[in-house]
Amino acid sequence: MGTEKLFDIREELKKLPDHPGVYIMHDDRDAIIYIGKAISLKNRVRQYFQTSRNKGPKIEKMVTHIDHFEYILTDSELEALVLECNLIKEHRPKYNTMLKDDKTYPYIKVTLGEAYPRVLFSRQMKKDKSKYYGPYTSAGAVKDTIELVQKLFQIRTCNRTLPRDIGKERPCLNYHIHQCQAPCQGYISKEDYRTQIRSAMELLNGNFNPVIRDLEEKMQAASEALEFEKAMEFRDLLTSVRQVAQKQKITSFDGEDRDILALAMDDRDAVVQVFFVREGRLIGREHFHVTIGAEDTKKEVLSTFISQYYAGTPFVPKEIMLPMEIEDADVVAQWLSAKRGQKVYIRVPKKGQREKLVELAEQNAVMVLTQDKEKIRREEGRTIGAVKEIADLLELGYVKRMEAYDISNTNGFESVGSMVVYERGKPCRSDYRKFKLKTVTGPDDYASMREMLTRRFTHGMEERVQNRQKDLAPEYGSFTKFPDLILMDGGKGQVNIALEVLDELKLAIPVCGMVKDDHHRTRGLYFNNEEIPIDRHSEGFRLITRIQDEAHRFAIEYHRSLRSKQQVHSVLDDIPNIGQTRRKALMRQFQSLEKIREATVEQLREVDGMNEKAARSVYEFFHKQ
Repeated sequence: MGTEKLFDIREELKKLPDHPGVYIMHDDRDAIIYIGKAISLKNRVRQYFQTSRNKGPKIEKMVTHIDHFEYILTDSELEALVLECNLIKEHRPKYNTMLKDDKTYPYIKVTLGEAYPRVLFSRQMKKDKSKYYGPYTSAGAVKDTIELVQKLFQIRTCNRTLPRDIGKERPCLNYHIHQCQAPCQGYISKEDYRTQIRSAMELLNGNFNPVIRDLEEKMQAASEALEFEKAMEFRDLLTSVRQVAQKQKITSFDGEDRDILALAMDDRDAVVQVFFVREGRLIGREHFHVTIGAEDTKKEVLSTFISQYYAGTPFVPKEIMLPMEIEDADVVAQWLSAKRGQKVYIRVPKKGQREKLVELAEQNAVMVLTQDKEKIRREEGRTIGAVKEIADLLELGYVKRMEAYDISNTNGFESVGSMVVYERGKPCRSDYRKFKLKTVTGPDDYASMREMLTRRFTHGMEERVQNRQKDLAPEYGSFTKFPDLILMDGGKGQVNIALEVLDELKLAIPVCGMVKDDHHRTRGLYFNNEEIPIDRHSEGFRLITRIQDEAHRFAIEYHRSLRSKQQVHSVLDDIPNIGQTRRKALMRQFQSLEKIREATVEQLREVDGMNEKAARSVYEFFHKQ
């Protein structure tokens, strides 16, 4: 296919819109390395590639790793800011400054679970009986608004448990200055107090105009009376109310999982945009180029896409939101419900935040269709096209999901395994799995691979049985979705291990080995007892290489994390008089636990840093009955 670059940064910079949004930087392995927000994507993203700007050493280094970028349009700077937060929490990019918890943006909380509710400041949105508003970008504005609401509607600020504590203590200062009607004394009925709360919630729901008009009139009157300090107070309150009055739809209040689909079409091409909302937060999106016929309608294209997409996706959300009705929506919903194991709703929102979110997805789909058609075609060649190349080379009818496995150990001490998953040629990181191997001693990659594969597929089969017993969809769960092709990091030996495990478990899954040359580069594929050459310039070869590198990286990263956290517990840790320095010396000298076990006291004494007492401790540890 030649060496044409799939993503020309200079050309893509020219296409950036002068529009609010979030930009996402990727490296050459498609890993997300940085996420940022912008009032103008056009201006902000270009700044990274301008040599005249002083970006600081961290960003300078990040820029050298950028292979390509993408962006999501939003309707406001506020939405861009909240979406940026959601995406950073989801993907944890290397070059972003990471918060240690989720206490990021503030909410306004109305404690409806209480007999006499309060209006409070909150950093978390929990699944309780309270009503939450937000998130907002300014903690100060939220606090000002809460104070304003409490004063306007005389909402209590105390922590007393009512009605249990009514009349037990005297009313607080707020009652005497006419900012609370003292429900703690029974001076206001529960019904009347709830009426005040409903008025406060109406304001928080967006009916700010009466309050804004009132504050403007008071500010003007104070200014005309030359009471400038009071006028400034009203002005600051106005600013706070207007900040909170901004609506955003990137985070919803119900905490549900949903997909939002939108479609853009011209006479030859179509793009479907899918927004992923998980636990009420928009955490990402995918767009898909769809081949269409001249007579296809939007409804037909959308309906076909839904059937094909959810036939293969490992997760089905509770709700799917569409811009238009589709034919057989009830039948599709029944099919999706069976696949999920719970009721799935297909809805076309007509008003409110949900309709705005569909419109936002549609806006992004139109942008992709008009600006990125060629890029999507090239990207699909790099992913879906590459998978088809591999399937054709191996003469397999259908391949969508591929799983690759790798083993990592340090001289046989604490072997770990990794499983990486690619779907439609893209990494499906939520399905990656790590294995801390339990039954293998020493650097035995074949035995390690046997244990890992046995555990992986046995677990999946057990989950499938449990799903049937619970009347859930067979593939509902983390291990139940089996691959269409298994890729082993090696040739005949590794492939045979995998085939033996599958045969023992009575599973029929194709297994292919990724054979390396003397320079540790993939030279071909081992399949059905023969080595099949593969064009090194093809997209299929590039995909195989990416998968192989990813499996190795994931295993090494896991092993490194265990070592760095001192979680790798060697048998040597239990030997008296043997500290970290002597353990390392033993590992360097003997290379494996078996050789340490077989060594004499004299041989152990020859290890750097070992004295007679330490050497005898090691020998006696392995030879005591």
